[in-house]
Amino acid sequence: MAAYLPPGWPTGVHPPGSEGFERTAVAWLLDVVPPDYRLHGVLQRHPVALATLARRHLAACVEGARQGYRTARTELGDVLPVSGVDAVLAAYRSEGQRLVTAAGAADLVERALRGKEFTPPLHEAPGPPGQQGQEEQQERRGQQEQQELPERHGQPTREKQRPRQPPPVKQQQKRATAAASSAKPRRKQTVS
Repeated sequence: MAAYLPPGWPTGVHPPGSEGFERTAVAWLLDVVPPDYRLHGVLQRHPVALATLARRHLAACVEGARQGYRTARTELGDVLPVSGVDAVLAAYRSEGQRLVTAAGAADLVERALRGKEFTPPLHEAPGPPGQQGQEEQQERRGQQEQQELPERHGQPTREKQRPRQPPPVKQQQKRATAAASSAKPRRKQTVS
């Protein structure tokens, strides 16, 4: 029976428990962390330590990309043209998506290195490794993209700018004015 690979499992990493799993996991993890991590033999001797560092490193990178996205307009707006700032924001979105994917994969690899056994949900049909639940993967990606970079805290977007709502005080004043005007007595028209 083929081993189950959960959605988000990194390409090129053998299934947990298979021959070559740790070797391929270490190689993949070393590719997603800064090159200087290769200088520390302890990380190659203890893959779970490397996975833990990789997960934390990638989580920090995701947060840094989100913070950069949130502040790009204010930090770069006075030194770059609008098109340049838009290009920087696009780079943050693209890189952020890659980082979030890598962070999720590093988490899966770390869990597997710690002995976690992944099993398919009951509603999934068995299939070739890595192919289970493609529809579910696509649905999760759609949900994940909504939650991922960019978190648009206070950043206006050109695609979905909403008109500003008047403050509640002005709405109350409009209602009061409308009520007052409808309360005025009407003159009776005389028929001659």
